Amino acid sequence: MKKNIKTILIALISIILLIAIDQGTKFSAVKILKDHSSFVILDGVFEFTYTINQGAAFGILQQKQLLFMILTGLVLVAVVWLYLFRIPNDKKFRPFNVVCILLISGTLGNFLDRVRLGYVVDFMYFKLIDFPVFNVADCYITLSCALFLILILFIYKEDDLQGIL
Repeated sequence: MKKNIKTILIALISIILLIAIDQGTKFSAVKILKDHSSFVILDGVFEFTYTINQGAAFGILQQKQLLFMILTGLVLVAVVWLYLFRIPNDKKFRPFNVVCILLISGTLGNFLDRVRLGYVVDFMYFKLIDFPVFNVADCYITLSCALFLILILFIYKEDDLQGIL
């Protein structure tokens, strides 16, 4: 079941807004945090700190920008194809559609950084657990992956996923 124009427009507007939030927070982080010490929100727990990431998640594969651009392109093509042509356009599958919109937004948000800057701007840090510094796009990607797992493991039945995955 194909998506109608209204659904696609809502998705595009959502993606643009989510990317704008991501890019806006990164822009603010650069302006406020770059060349300054961390801004502590909750001492010893959470702070804003400017850093750049030339690698993937958790800083792995540093300096592999071409690889990331190719992988990003492949992921985007797969998720857009899934969204447009595989996931039904009915209420039951709305959560699955939201997962795709979040994943597309997060992927594009970090992709824009890589193309424009050659690295990704990260600025949120959970000091309590020494979690790697991350950004809003990373939140979208992580949330979409977690929701995807919850949906396929606990919400949708095998029959629901027939023809989608």
